[in-house]
Amino acid sequence: MRLIDTHCHLDVADFDADRAEVLTAARAAGVEAIVVPGIDAGGWDRLLGLCAGDEGLYPALGLHPVYLERHRDGDLAALERRLETDTPVAVGEIGLDFHAKDADRERQLDLCRAQLALARDARLPVLLHVRKAHEEMLRLLTETPVIGGSAHAFNGSLQQARRYIEHGFCLGFGGMLTFERSTRLRRLAAELPFEAIVLETDAPDLTVASHQYQRNSPAYLPEVLSALAEVRQAAPAALAAQTTANARRLLRLETEEGRADDLGGG
Repeated sequence: MRLIDTHCHLDVADFDADRAEVLTAARAAGVEAIVVPGIDAGGWDRLLGLCAGDEGLYPALGLHPVYLERHRDGDLAALERRLETDTPVAVGEIGLDFHAKDADRERQLDLCRAQLALARDARLPVLLHVRKAHEEMLRLLTETPVIGGSAHAFNGSLQQARRYIEHGFCLGFGGMLTFERSTRLRRLAAELPFEAIVLETDAPDLTVASHQYQRNSPAYLPEVLSALAEVRQAAPAALAAQTTANARRLLRLETEEGRADDLGGG
């Protein structure tokens, strides 16, 4: 089974000591491609360098809403240039996070709106981080439509999920799906169209139940697949093929599977 991790922060310091081993384990587990989202301008060069050294790693560039204190004047202009020169597969990780009571909502909204406009003009999908702000995010997508993307670690309602799908989005499911106590999330994953689901880990965060309180890893993505198969009462192999196809379509990834298809292989 070939899998795609559509959201994994493999570039961060948590993996500095054993990144090569983590990648080897992920490949052994069937993870053929990993999308690595950026969170601030200061990390883009490191992220791009990492992805340039491995054809199975795909960069995304963005300014994360939680790290406003890291963002500087000129970062949006720099992002616009990078989208032209460095050809990332998506703009992200961007979005809205209103979880904290003191969140600067207006600045987040302005930053997200600007990045959506850049993604629209570059004809790139977006990787969305949305927490306690789905209605606001959906309004922004109506105001500034993009070609689609992934709503990462989706935790909204079924109605909201359907509205994201109408905007051309897939919904990302990760480690939280493996916890039996995640009843609302598991019910949602069971009800969505197959074509609207992609898999992710968000490693090193949001790990799977079997590794609770430990660092997450892209090698654990098959456990997310197993949880999805359980809640949907579907064959894991079929779900692997579908979610991988969804990710390839959404992010226009040329994976080993895609190259085989292009050559008429299997």
